[in-house]
Amino acid sequence: MTSRPRTKFRKLDGILLFDKPRGLSSNQALQRVRHLFRAEKAGHTGSLDPLATGLLPVCFGEATKIAGGLLGARKAYDTVARLGVVTDTDDADGQPLRERPVPALRIPRIDAALHALTGHIQQRPPIYSALKRGGEPLYAKARRGEIVEVEPRPVDVHEFRLESAGDLLDDLNGVPPQLRLHVECGSGTYVRSLVRDLGEALGCGAHVAELRRLWVDPFRDPRMWTLDELQALSARGDHCLLACLLPLEHGMASWPPVELDEAQARRLGRGQAVNGDFHPSGSVAVFGPGGRALGLGDVADGALRPQRLFTWTVEAAAGVTR
Repeated sequence: MTSRPRTKFRKLDGILLFDKPRGLSSNQALQRVRHLFRAEKAGHTGSLDPLATGLLPVCFGEATKIAGGLLGARKAYDTVARLGVVTDTDDADGQPLRERPVPALRIPRIDAALHALTGHIQQRPPIYSALKRGGEPLYAKARRGEIVEVEPRPVDVHEFRLESAGDLLDDLNGVPPQLRLHVECGSGTYVRSLVRDLGEALGCGAHVAELRRLWVDPFRDPRMWTLDELQALSARGDHCLLACLLPLEHGMASWPPVELDEAQARRLGRGQAVNGDFHPSGSVAVFGPGGRALGLGDVADGALRPQRLFTWTVEAAAGVTR
């Protein structure tokens, strides 16, 4: 029996807009892609549940240094809420806890319930979530049968609207009552919790039957790549696969840009503050001569200080050529 050859990993920088398939966790999807690209270092920007599909930005190499900022970006989803059934995970992968009849519902009542869950709201995350308590994910405690109390926390729901209610209002024979919804939200918002709370507001309970992430800022109109597409490109040659990667500069569009000359870039690369009339205050994307990204910086009182610099910025300041 011959063993499979070990993957020889390499340094690789860039961003892949991956279309995660249903059934894989975000980490499983990340590892599949990482091995396909043979990247030494990789990270994703915001978990998707195994049930969910859609955009999972994967950062390779130096791009992982901006992944934290992308985690907090605004995101959009399409989801299907199955009415009348509550599950322990708040989605279709969980076990049913209770069933209730679905009352006669009309658009104005649905819209009012959606409106009440829009804006800066308090939301209780699902007990089956990756949030940690005592260093352990809540889902691990829930799976052991422990009683998990989750405190509400503030989240931003920018848009929560009804796309279609035909399956509910037309009373289609044999089709479970469901609502098709669109969500745009900020960091830390659980669509499962929104659907759960919507079901309670409608008096029948609900869970997520389908969920697809459409975009993540700054990738509003993403060209996503499926696993099958990537595997087919890999078979055609490494150059075809690498053509799917975006330069990491594309991921920095959410930060205000600051441009430096060569002398300022060297000073920043040595870990020193650069004095000047820089603005706005807060985190900024720093670019050097020729528009090359240097990393993330922080502006306070007009001075620019290094925050997360890319390796080539530090190496250039030290006289190391890459």
